[in-house]
Amino acid sequence: MWSIGELAERAGATVKTVRYYSDQGLLPEAARSSGGHRRYGPEALERLGLIRSLRTLDLPVAEVTRVLEREEVLEDVIAGQLRELGSQLTALRWREAALQLLRDCAGQERADRLRLIGAIGTSPNTEVLARFWRRLLPLRMPAGLVSSILDEAVPQPPADPTPDQVLAFARLHALADEFCRNDCRPAPPAEEGYRPAVFYQGLGEAYALARTDLLAFRPPGDEALDCFVAAHADSRGLRDTPAFRRELSAGPAQGADPVMVRYWKLTAEVSRAPEPTMGATHHWLQTALDQRLGQTGDA
Repeated sequence: MWSIGELAERAGATVKTVRYYSDQGLLPEAARSSGGHRRYGPEALERLGLIRSLRTLDLPVAEVTRVLEREEVLEDVIAGQLRELGSQLTALRWREAALQLLRDCAGQERADRLRLIGAIGTSPNTEVLARFWRRLLPLRMPAGLVSSILDEAVPQPPADPTPDQVLAFARLHALADEFCRNDCRPAPPAEEGYRPAVFYQGLGEAYALARTDLLAFRPPGDEALDCFVAAHADSRGLRDTPAFRRELSAGPAQGADPVMVRYWKLTAEVSRAPEPTMGATHHWLQTALDQRLGQTGDA
């Protein structure tokens, strides 16, 4: 049996450390001396080594206790620590990119950029962007459809951003926040029989069909254009006819609102992905439809 001092010496630890782990219940004593002093057996040395190894990984005492009680939870504990570390690293990368952005900008721009960056912090989230879209989308849409639209329309903050991406995300956040706080336009009355779920589901299918052609810089195929027009027609209970296509081409362009034009531009700057945004895909399909009508003389 070893005293607390002997165990500490053998383990290369301090008496204070051994006493702390004992008081926390991590290092049970084997016995007590006649004078009431703690005594430890050889197994305590191995356990103390394990405790110190786990603490070296910055595991909280509570997590160390879980591992000591059930060794099989170590994998879950490690996974949790990796997730937490990933979040911390992302926050540091955002902080670094934000500082670089402020360092490299002209003096007269610094105050505005500092205000933008301060609004999103170093752990940016997409809550404001999601709220922006919920304000835009019609009421009483199926929850699953709304969720899929948000997944496509709301860009995720890059894990390792450049200064330009930090600025674009900060501007996008400010755009959405200002819209949500200040835009009081009443929702336009829906046409009788209009089915928004049919419209947005149809657009999603048209975008998916058009994606390959858009990435290859080819004009959209008939199937994508037909699906695009059908989304508009079916949602209003109408048929896809030459007259309807002329009406669709002559009507106000979807996404021509300056707020939306800027939203999609900033989204592309944040994502920097080869995949086109929903806004770019919609504009491309609308333009292709207009051109096709002009070529056939139906416009």
